[in-house]
Amino acid sequence: MTTTQTTQADPAGLALRLQGEPKPVPGRPLCDSIATDRDRAQANGDASGVSDCNVRMGRHLTATGRL
Repeated sequence: MTTTQTTQADPAGLALRLQGEPKPVPGRPLCDSIATDRDRAQANGDASGVSDCNVRMGRHLTATGRL
């Protein structure tokens, strides 16, 4: 009888994020909104929501030339 391997040979290599969370620019409405959403997600233990907000913040800061 032949045995078929149904699992991955090695674990997936995920990049380790060494920089901290993106910082909002004070007084900017979109930055404030994303930061508030991130704080709410952290308070509710929603790690996926925190990650989503970090991506949104990073993209916003990059698009505005602030990162």
